[in-house]
Amino acid sequence: MAFKFASLGSGSKGNATVVESGESRILIDCGFALKEIEARLARLGCHAATLDALLITHEHIDHVRGAAALVRRYGLPVYMTPGTWLKSKLKGVTSVTFIHPEQCFAIGDLEIDVVTVPHDARQPVQFIVRSGGACLGLLTDIGHVTGHVLKRYRRCDALVLECNHDPDMLARGPYPPSLKRRVGGHWGHLSNQQALEFMQAIDADSLQCVVASHLSEQNNCAERAYDALMPVLGFDEQRLLIAQQHEGLPWQVVRRRLACA
Repeated sequence: MAFKFASLGSGSKGNATVVESGESRILIDCGFALKEIEARLARLGCHAATLDALLITHEHIDHVRGAAALVRRYGLPVYMTPGTWLKSKLKGVTSVTFIHPEQCFAIGDLEIDVVTVPHDARQPVQFIVRSGGACLGLLTDIGHVTGHVLKRYRRCDALVLECNHDPDMLARGPYPPSLKRRVGGHWGHLSNQQALEFMQAIDADSLQCVVASHLSEQNNCAERAYDALMPVLGFDEQRLLIAQQHEGLPWQVVRRRLACA
């Protein structure tokens, strides 16, 4: 079976990504209420009972809103860092496996790397998922790109990449100054320009698919994200997709191109 992924929705109101290969299917983050998660999975032809595990990147509400209810209803094992567990609302959940930055583990035929990222959470991480020699990188909720992040994501075949804000829209927008500083700061979220610079640094020619994600409804728009990233993708519109807040993104197949580091 194909190695593929889909977004259930991405943005400040909720985030969740489903990844599957063969007999294995995982959900990364659960930022929507339980009924909404079930409905969004159904749009993809999935049922929550078929999930093998829930992985959580960090404790912010747009990533854990429905996590406790989902886990309790379906008896899912949960994977998160100790710091995320301490700061989350999931302490009543019993089936928790603690993961640690730079750890590698497997769920069925999905191999998962845990990557340290700078974000204003207790112990945030992101994930690189491999199957059958193909490599999917998920990289959102990161304030700036470190040398370590560049090294870890350099050999991905597909990428879910944060394009949270356009700096000009953020500066002119309705957020109070303190929130603008947080979003645009070293521990906040990537701008379109930072996403572009990251792609330039990792050699985007090897990427068959880039999904611009976590777009702010107040401080960004799909057109600005497209305009920022299209040049580095050779203006190939088939390689750049937008994960919308309400519609998410349908299934995308990841095919092996390069061996992952």
